[in-house]
Amino acid sequence: MAPSAVEVETVAVPPNIAALKLNAQTGPYKEIAPTKYDKEAELTGVEGHAAAKYPHYLPTWDRSQKYPPLQPFEHYEHGKDADTTFPNLLPEGTNITHLTPTIGTEVNGIQLSKLTNAGKDELARFVAERKVVAFRNQDFRDLTIEQALEYGSYFGRHHIHPTSGAPEGFPEIHLVHRGAGDNSVDTFFANRTSSVAWHSDVSYEQQPPGTTFLYIFDKPETGGDTLFVDAVEAYNRLSPLFRERLHGLKATHSGVEQANSSITRGGVVRREPVINEHPIIRTHPATGEKAIYVNPQFTRDIVGLKKEESDALLKFLYDHLAFGADFQARVKWEEGTVVVW
Repeated sequence: MAPSAVEVETVAVPPNIAALKLNAQTGPYKEIAPTKYDKEAELTGVEGHAAAKYPHYLPTWDRSQKYPPLQPFEHYEHGKDADTTFPNLLPEGTNITHLTPTIGTEVNGIQLSKLTNAGKDELARFVAERKVVAFRNQDFRDLTIEQALEYGSYFGRHHIHPTSGAPEGFPEIHLVHRGAGDNSVDTFFANRTSSVAWHSDVSYEQQPPGTTFLYIFDKPETGGDTLFVDAVEAYNRLSPLFRERLHGLKATHSGVEQANSSITRGGVVRREPVINEHPIIRTHPATGEKAIYVNPQFTRDIVGLKKEESDALLKFLYDHLAFGADFQARVKWEEGTVVVW
């Protein structure tokens, strides 16, 4: 949702899982195991579906795999070192299309995998400024998994998701996958009118992700677009008095419900779920821009406010982000697309 800031201004809170299970949300978490998954069918193909084009990336869910709690680390923001004229990232002849004035850009004509470290610094800064950037005709999916992980490690420590599927032996890769013949969407819509779930990835972590890369292996003929909202512009639209009230407030972010949902579906929980507090307004370390940092999928309440007060304020912020169509960007996936935010 927002450019991630690396302010370790958080407080670890031991989760009261027993209490929270009573209110566990089973919303559209894309990171949990499917109720039915036939890997062999993915490898060989089934009626109406070809065999997987990238079988080494097929997800696995190893229930015996357990990891200790994440340890704090010192993150270095490479965007601070960038030449803001972007000579290495956007040389002459690069095709650049801005989707909206403040968020979303499409870039054609450069190959991310070939960037020097100076180009990667510029990538971090350009993405921080434009919030989300879709790079077309990239070769990332043809890199080995080891090469992809080495590339990503330049930008910081890899995150291992507690519940998502991952290629065998590479838990750092987060996969969003729907198997051949999976009709769970029909079941989902039996009780829901929309699959839209605004969120900021794993915001419940003490140090949420910084620069994130998402690329596509296979896609439907149409649909499957991803929407992003500019939480910096959302902050700027608020009145000065309202912004002043938000500064200093913190909200709790919980991973408990996602873990419970995974368990309910027979999935995995690699790490014990955590609850952390984050400032509602965060500052990006490279651009200095301030952004709203709450989301309905993982934020639970505002510290120090009574329930009705917290609910009212969070609802206003959620609605402000979700309905701000003029500061949202819609990314349409194409073969070879890499989206960075």
